[in-house]
Amino acid sequence: MCTSAKHGSRGPALIPRMKTKHRVYYIALFSVVLLGLVATGVFQFWPHSIESTADWGVERRSVRDAPLTRLPASGSIPERGDLSCRMHTCFDVYRCGYNPKNRIKVYVYPLQRYVDEVGMPISSTGLSREYNDLLSAVSESDFYTDDITHACLFIPSIDLLNQNSLRIRETAQALAMLPRWERGANHLLFNMLPGGPPDYNTALDVPRDRALLAGGGFSTWTYRQGYDVSIPVYSPLSAEVDLPEIPPGPRRYFILSSQTAVHQEYRAELERLKAENGEAVLLLDKCSNLSQGVASSRKRCHRGQVFDYPQVLQESSFCVVLRGARLGQAALSDALQAGCVPVIVADSYVLPFSEVLDWKRASVVIPEDKLPEMFTILKSIPHRQVEEMQRQAHWFWDAYFRSMKAIGMTTLQIINDRIYPYAALTYEQWNNPPAVKWSSVNNPLFLPLIPPRSQGFTAVVLTYDRIESLFRVITEISKVPSLAKLLVVWNNQNKGPPEETVWPKVAVPLKVVRTKENKLSNRFFPYDEIETEAVLAIDDDIIMLTSDELQFGYEVWREFPDRLVGYPGRLHLWDHEMGKWKYESEWTNEVSMVLTGAAFYHKYFNYLYTYKMPGDIKNWVDAHMNCEDIAMNFLVANVTGKAPIKVTPRKKFKCPECTAIDGLSLDQTHMVERSECINKFASVFGTMPLKVVEHRADPVLYKDDFPEKLKSFPNIGSL
Repeated sequence: MCTSAKHGSRGPALIPRMKTKHRVYYIALFSVVLLGLVATGVFQFWPHSIESTADWGVERRSVRDAPLTRLPASGSIPERGDLSCRMHTCFDVYRCGYNPKNRIKVYVYPLQRYVDEVGMPISSTGLSREYNDLLSAVSESDFYTDDITHACLFIPSIDLLNQNSLRIRETAQALAMLPRWERGANHLLFNMLPGGPPDYNTALDVPRDRALLAGGGFSTWTYRQGYDVSIPVYSPLSAEVDLPEIPPGPRRYFILSSQTAVHQEYRAELERLKAENGEAVLLLDKCSNLSQGVASSRKRCHRGQVFDYPQVLQESSFCVVLRGARLGQAALSDALQAGCVPVIVADSYVLPFSEVLDWKRASVVIPEDKLPEMFTILKSIPHRQVEEMQRQAHWFWDAYFRSMKAIGMTTLQIINDRIYPYAALTYEQWNNPPAVKWSSVNNPLFLPLIPPRSQGFTAVVLTYDRIESLFRVITEISKVPSLAKLLVVWNNQNKGPPEETVWPKVAVPLKVVRTKENKLSNRFFPYDEIETEAVLAIDDDIIMLTSDELQFGYEVWREFPDRLVGYPGRLHLWDHEMGKWKYESEWTNEVSMVLTGAAFYHKYFNYLYTYKMPGDIKNWVDAHMNCEDIAMNFLVANVTGKAPIKVTPRKKFKCPECTAIDGLSLDQTHMVERSECINKFASVFGTMPLKVVEHRADPVLYKDDFPEKLKSFPNIGSL
């Protein structure tokens, strides 16, 4: 109380003096504070892109200039690595959230110089040029964010590309010290050279807990499917050597092996192949007599003859890529760059980006125990297919292997596709070169994603004179809820259709069209009566399909309106002995065609078949009275680049009483002609457009033990 009274008594005397004596001082102080607030606001809301670029510019990224971080001896170490991790168990997708661009945000940790208690660094090489290039590419990409709170994925600036340069325990400690580590969730680590002597593990030995690993030498035992990303081992020659582009075709050598330090058992097998096949096989090894100053990595030798590497790879059709101490080999990248089809002999090796890339189109994978048969296996591949593989191999390198930037961006896109699957790149976008995409696989159907159910479909029944089975087909089809119209194509010019009074009574319009000539192509004519987008082509003897099976097929087609969706599945195979394509009607695990004796498709393809079918295919079909269904499969596959979809498990469709006298497809010569059809059509199209798949579509509850009334499609036949 006394103190308060004392200050209170001095207050009135001090205030007037402050106003007069320090007025200028307080005005200046107020001005400084105001300017500070304005500057803070401008900095807070001004775009930070310039700052981000400066922070992560290549010239700024040097370990010597980075802040020093000392690792405590008792620092925590992450768990070894959870092999059970999958995206739904170890990755927090909620950090990614929704954004209009469907793109993850990636944060790159600032560079730190990690040392142990006595000042020894955790890496003998610091930051490699390759990892520096990768971090620069990420920081300059649309994936990058400099705001750690908005990040979905985190990339450490700790260079893990080469395990040989790392101190395992100390590196693990450095990872555990990252601000957002949290057991490694949503962290991405890049490693190309895993393991070390003597066993050379196929995955990074650094304990990493739940972190995703982009690894360059995975085996099927260490690769976490759908979680890790298998990446290539980058070849420095990609940046050093600019190979001239040469067209696909035959080369001077058929098989070439250029790897050095090959295991002696493999070397013995290759020597035997060389002895059996002479000049067709070239075996190269390390040079021992090079002049001083000549880089040994750029040369290969054979019996004293020196070859420039990797230029020599362009002189061979096939290049052998054998496993070494590690599964991943830079020789794979070199072969792809040269347009030389890699022959990969490395059991259990998970090929780079195999989650999205179709390696059957660009390489040949041979089991290690089949190495003695390699020459015979490769000789069985058609020349045209080899040329397509050469072209595809070079494009794979150009798109995904060329640089650390390409490798990094491909890895991030694969992870992005997992998180935003509805916006993921398609098989065609990953695997078809731009020229192919433009010329043949762009979707020609400007349709909504799912055509409206209200339209229904038009059933087009091709018939000649099987009245009884025709009426049974019409009766069964009329039970399908989505049927909008029935169109009967009467293909018999010698006999008229039945009287109107004897036709089955159905609840939808039924129209009979009489043709002028008996041609199989009449079934694909774009009749004005077809008003729906969906067409069901069906033969007059397909009586075993139920209304549930037909309705389910229509629902599948609505999801994939650019595909052929059908019931009888067939396959094309390459006959190595005959050197040509073969038609296969046996029940197998694969399908490349669905027969249009019972199939849904878009009416657009009627116009293409009638007016745009390549070459003389349409006339050939009509002359032989065969293969119109194969021709339609070729046409759709060539236009869309997509495989057909087989629906339901049924394999028997025709009426039991229909005999060879009644139908074409039971004639013995019919099957022989169908193989001829495939070879004829492939020749006209100039390629083999048919795609092989190993799946079919069935209703979700088809085999579940539920009451029938709970199933949308209870009546699905097993045969």
